[in-house]
Amino acid sequence: MSNAKRLYSLMLIAVAVFVAYALYKNFVHDPQAAEFLGHKSNLKRELNVSMWLNVMYVHVAFACVAMLSGAVNFPSSIRTKYSRFHRINGYVYAISVLIVVLTSGYMAPYATGGKAAGMAFNLLNLLWPAMTLAAIVQIRKKRIAKHRKWMIRSYAFCFTNLSIHLLTTLATAGFGLAYATGYTIGVYGSIVMLLAAAELINRARNRRPTPS
Repeated sequence: MSNAKRLYSLMLIAVAVFVAYALYKNFVHDPQAAEFLGHKSNLKRELNVSMWLNVMYVHVAFACVAMLSGAVNFPSSIRTKYSRFHRINGYVYAISVLIVVLTSGYMAPYATGGKAAGMAFNLLNLLWPAMTLAAIVQIRKKRIAKHRKWMIRSYAFCFTNLSIHLLTTLATAGFGLAYATGYTIGVYGSIVMLLAAAELINRARNRRPTPS
């Protein structure tokens, strides 16, 4: 097995584990999101918990679909051997991203951390679909290499939730910050970190021949 295939296999395993964990946590372990909602006690606007939970369920479900469908589409062999599946699955990913950002747009005003965190989510809700659209535009123009670069940038944001919670934990447990402050730092930090990670991956790919 080549290094590329080995890395891809590890990525698939990591994605599957994270998706399983997200589904278990949000639909089985804590379907009422009691722990997370406990950090929203200082909201300046009234929260309709029932509506928020329903939107959150849709948000989580389609975030998992986006993460899985995006991961499946990355190998060049899928594009070359199963081009129809690759194309349909790509649109599944794009539609899932759209649903995720729309539901995120509803939840942004109620973000833990207040207006500052909500603004960060709204920024993310503009960046993610814009990058996904750029990937679609490039593939329709048959620019495969540019399409892959934009898809890497787009797919990086599938890990937003994971990176937010990692950075929040670092800020609260490591530096003793209040949860709301740490969460706000986590949201902004995740945007920067994921954009940087995508560019590092793209630069690393540029150092070796890219299949056209």
